[in-house]
Amino acid sequence: MTDRNNHANLILDAGIISKKYQQRALVKPDSLVNSKSNSFSLGEIVIGTVCKLEPEGALIDLGSEIAAYIPLREMSIVEVESPEQVLQLNETRQFSVVRDYSDPENNPRLSLSIRELERRIAWERVRQMQAENVTVYATVYAMNPGGASVKIEGLRGFIPSSHICTDKPKEDLIGEELPLKFLEVDEECDRLSLSHRSALLEPMIKKLKVGDVVVGKIRGLKPYGAWVNIGDVPALLHISEISHVPFDASDSVFKVNDEVKVMILDVDTVRGRISVSTKQLEPEPGDMLKNPQLVYEKAEEMAAKYRQQMQERQKDSV
Repeated sequence: MTDRNNHANLILDAGIISKKYQQRALVKPDSLVNSKSNSFSLGEIVIGTVCKLEPEGALIDLGSEIAAYIPLREMSIVEVESPEQVLQLNETRQFSVVRDYSDPENNPRLSLSIRELERRIAWERVRQMQAENVTVYATVYAMNPGGASVKIEGLRGFIPSSHICTDKPKEDLIGEELPLKFLEVDEECDRLSLSHRSALLEPMIKKLKVGDVVVGKIRGLKPYGAWVNIGDVPALLHISEISHVPFDASDSVFKVNDEVKVMILDVDTVRGRISVSTKQLEPEPGDMLKNPQLVYEKAEEMAAKYRQQMQERQKDSV
């Protein structure tokens, strides 16, 4: 990245975030006063002036007798190739103290960072975005069996495999931009977890209601039930919700890619999960095992009865 303004404004790989997040997160410059006693604390935010640019870093004048240096790796939360991409000679700005040490002559020295300041702002932004349920877009840059890695505000984010919704082979996701919702934002543990499934689920939630009948396709069969794709979003048809009559395994009822009608049983917006049922659509117990086509033909009628029963239960509980 060669544009200095990109670094100055923290416009990062995850996209341009609105100025309201910047305004909330930035430290107020008028609250900063450098120590006059040549004593600085780790993590302290100081004001310094760039007095020399070198290939691998820059010398910073803090207005004290202590020499301060910022290495190239600490100049930005994103990778930069030269100090000139971030700093200008004689520029005055904020830095964070990340290390104090002594040189060979036993003179005190300080190591500074802009990266740490940007990380503080980035964590503040993602906390705010999580609180406001913002959908972010990020590009997958790495995959492993556990999930996908992305950058959000320059921070490493992780999407667990269970929260990735796609029919593509996982390795084909590298380079693809995905809509994401925040699952966990933990600065202390340096953990940022996201969900592709929840982002896809959100617009569906506005359309789906408990008791609705939808058409889906069997995506996978497991000992605990079947996964049904409703559009691009997987829904769980638990084995206990397939039929009123007990049976051995879901693969005795369905095959992968079967088209099915199911009823929405629950929509969990927090975990990004949809639960569905064919059991509630059976005209008679066991019909799903003997004649699933009849269940599908009577699906809307049975769902209407289910919704009526739910309304009556709600009235009785008031």
